[in-house]
Amino acid sequence: MAQQLNPYITFPGNCAEAMAFYAAALGGEVQSMTFRDAGMDADGIMHSNLETPAGFHIFASDTFEGMGAPHAVGNNLQISISGDDSDALRGYWDALADGGQVVMPLERQMWGDDYGMLADKFGILWHVNIAGTPAE
Repeated sequence: MAQQLNPYITFPGNCAEAMAFYAAALGGEVQSMTFRDAGMDADGIMHSNLETPAGFHIFASDTFEGMGAPHAVGNNLQISISGDDSDALRGYWDALADGGQVVMPLERQMWGDDYGMLADKFGILWHVNIAGTPAE
């Protein structure tokens, strides 16, 4: 898998509707996981992905109270880097974290990838996902 840089948009509860709109406008099929799918007691989309026939990628999720900064237009766009080159992606992680704040440590997740989130020294949220294999 080549490395990808993707926009990551958060919504105040209408992520499924927004992603369906983007799929209709740009093509492709939306894949989503809800908070409840992940065992959380919350409504909404935990993670959604749209890959279009043109090769565009949009990631998105809903946000809820207590999940960090309150949703506001302007702070609802983040950046995601993903791929399978662990050394390169960990290097990006370390460089982006310098002077910033780790929100979620880069570590193995239930879907089998290493994932983490940080706010860089300018306040931009970055998601880093390194492809792995599901834990057995």
